[in-house]
Amino acid sequence: MFIISITYTCNIKEIELYLDEHIKYLDYQYDAGKFLASGRKNPRTGGIILALASSRDEIEKVLADDPFKINNLATYEITEFIPSKTSPELSLLLNTA
Repeated sequence: MFIISITYTCNIKEIELYLDEHIKYLDYQYDAGKFLASGRKNPRTGGIILALASSRDEIEKVLADDPFKINNLATYEITEFIPSKTSPELSLLLNTA
């Protein structure tokens, strides 16, 4: 499992121009089973994605298709995370390692 921290490197107005494309990209990755959760940071300086992938290389390839990355609007910090304990509602995450 990976935690992806996205940080905008431009004005929020530029982000808004690509937001619909970014949402389509997110929808595609959810349908492909790669993304588990995503959302905006507060304050709105970027976002967070929880993702499943077999390797860092794979997740980097997935992120390469994000319109924010394609258009150099954000940076991405990728952290691999191996869940060892969860609430009962999130126990499915224990099988991702």
